[in-house]
Amino acid sequence: MSHDETFDTLAVVYAVGALDGEERSRFETHLAEGCEICEVTLRESNETLAGLAGEAPPAIPPAHVKEALMRRVAEAMPARPALPSRRRWLAVAAVAVLTVSAFTAAYVAGRYAARLGQMAREMAALREHVRQEQTTLNQQLAVYRDIVELLRDPATRVVTLQGTGPAPGALARVVWNDRTGGHIFVSNLTPPPTGKAYELWTIGTGAPRPAGLVAVQPSGEASQRVAAVPAGDPVKVFAITIEPEGGTPAPTGPIILASK
Repeated sequence: MSHDETFDTLAVVYAVGALDGEERSRFETHLAEGCEICEVTLRESNETLAGLAGEAPPAIPPAHVKEALMRRVAEAMPARPALPSRRRWLAVAAVAVLTVSAFTAAYVAGRYAARLGQMAREMAALREHVRQEQTTLNQQLAVYRDIVELLRDPATRVVTLQGTGPAPGALARVVWNDRTGGHIFVSNLTPPPTGKAYELWTIGTGAPRPAGLVAVQPSGEASQRVAAVPAGDPVKVFAITIEPEGGTPAPTGPIILASK
């Protein structure tokens, strides 16, 4: 039985399960012909692999590892060592190459997984931002539709509030209908100090009536619905005062904005 040295390499690759195709068929045919040298190589390779299995974590190498393995083993093969030592060295080298390749593949896969995770978080944040923007636009659209409906009624009027006292540059407008209520729009008004709030008042024939707290944004703007006065009593004057946080049933603080 003739034994080509290339079968030494094929035997080691066969032992680690990385031989396939025409080379696998060729080696198995050679082995079936009763090559004692290859049988010894396979047995020693299997023993070496069994010993290393308990020391190295299980790993599945990528598809290209067989070609790289054979090339590296062939390049690193010593000139003419004794056959048993040479075979054992080949088996150890094969396992080492497979393990390094597997960990390299796992590292690359981990990098891709981290990037995909980051992209997923960015997409989730973008979707949430778009959702919030859509909610805001829907709210604004609802306000504009309500304003349009109010302005279709001849009884609706637009009342202007001018800044006074500590907020001379502030400005507000109320689109108002005594029967259905309306909307107030505020601009150029700084947010209230800590522990304070802006409160809107409607003044008719009696004492001022609280019409709700006005939530001013850091931009100095505010926009909100104002309910109608009970029984639809006409409102002659609108005013905003600064009050304790939570509001009061009657004005106690200075007037910030008022209509004429």
